[in-house]
Amino acid sequence: MATVETRGVKKHYGAVVAVNGVDLLTRDGEFLVLLGPSGCGKTTLLRMIAGFETPTAGELLIGGERVNDLPPRARKIAMVFQSYALYPHMTVFKNIAFPLKAQRMDKASIPKKVEWAASLFGIGHLMERKPRELSGGERQRVALARALVREPAVFLLDEPLSNLDAQLRASARDELQQFQRRIGTTTIYVTHDQVEAMGLGDRIVVMKAGTVRQIGTPQEIYHEPADAFVARFVGSPPMNLLQHQNYLLGFRPEHFLPRGTQNGKGKVSTFSFRVTRVEYLGADRLLYGLLNGAFADQKVIARLPSTVTVNIQPETNYDFTVEDKELKFFDASTELRISARPL
Repeated sequence: MATVETRGVKKHYGAVVAVNGVDLLTRDGEFLVLLGPSGCGKTTLLRMIAGFETPTAGELLIGGERVNDLPPRARKIAMVFQSYALYPHMTVFKNIAFPLKAQRMDKASIPKKVEWAASLFGIGHLMERKPRELSGGERQRVALARALVREPAVFLLDEPLSNLDAQLRASARDELQQFQRRIGTTTIYVTHDQVEAMGLGDRIVVMKAGTVRQIGTPQEIYHEPADAFVARFVGSPPMNLLQHQNYLLGFRPEHFLPRGTQNGKGKVSTFSFRVTRVEYLGADRLLYGLLNGAFADQKVIARLPSTVTVNIQPETNYDFTVEDKELKFFDASTELRISARPL
């Protein structure tokens, strides 16, 4: 096992700054997720840790050892790519065994090691098949087994589930998390999918434009966003953000409820809400509309659970409330979180 640390790491491609001074410590045995939109630098950061990209500046440490000048094979890492990068002409057995042969492991020991890795992912019955004969989920398991067979100190995963359909992706997330908990290998996982990030990560690193905007547990990222970007990016639907003269007022859609339906006993703020559209999602309803009064014509979304049985009709005004403890405030110019409503 190992820690992974980046100290002031930068990566420039000419005038383009892909990663801009990232300081990050991944703890031993942690499942850390790098989350952000396309082009934010998360994959570039992962590739620098792996040794496939050279930092423009800064230091990379694995297990406390500086690895800037070490090739990928000497870093005790294994990486799984979005494409899985399986060898199409090789069987599953040979794909999994390939890293061991590259390490010149004793030939007699290789089958047992391959069987061990395959058993962890339930693919022992696929050993003689070629990648073209496998489903997307099976290819993903083969790629993970091939990475694990080397028993790396660090597992690096670059959007490994993005090629799977939604249903298979959900089950693969569960399997991947259980597997990581079982083996305890330090894991860094890149994704642009906030559902994956929230469901998998011990901690999440939210990135934008090559910088880290917030590091925290899924609960911290969701409930206590450090800035308006994190508030908008994490959550489905995202946090409602209302423009005021010198601040932004934010609240989650599930905290925006018809007056009288709040479960809490604390103080509430009331908004006049004109519903324009109702979307039924089975267990929930999403209400889209515009506010009246001080925040006139600003769009908001409410998420009502099935337990809230109030009849809501489109093109009608309603009083909705938010408990004051759920209100978040952000500086209008910097968009950074502030502790209380400005005067």
